Amino acid sequence: MAKVIFEFEDPTLQPVVVDNATENQSILDIAESNDVHLSHNCGGVCACSTCHVIILQGMDDLTEISDREEDQIDGAINPTLESRLGCQAEIINPKATIKVLIPDQKLIIAHEH
Repeated sequence: MAKVIFEFEDPTLQPVVVDNATENQSILDIAESNDVHLSHNCGGVCACSTCHVIILQGMDDLTEISDREEDQIDGAINPTLESRLGCQAEIINPKATIKVLIPDQKLIIAHEH
């Protein structure tokens, strides 16, 4: 099983470690399955940028970024070279350790809290 470590820009939130992630699961699916809040206003179909995350470790253990995903990331708040959309970044290495930074969700319009 892969391990996903969620860290947060929001200083009031503690990291969450998920050690039972599986191949072909997206970062968004893993977050939802483990009560980690990650906005996804479009429903996870690569039509917005609200599930924007920053991959701090393990980028090579995720599917490659598509042109469509890159276009959506351009609309995210403070994108970086390590930015991905949680709905599109899927695990390809079942033994991976992936560290994900979730931007402050309070900055997202129509965020789900």
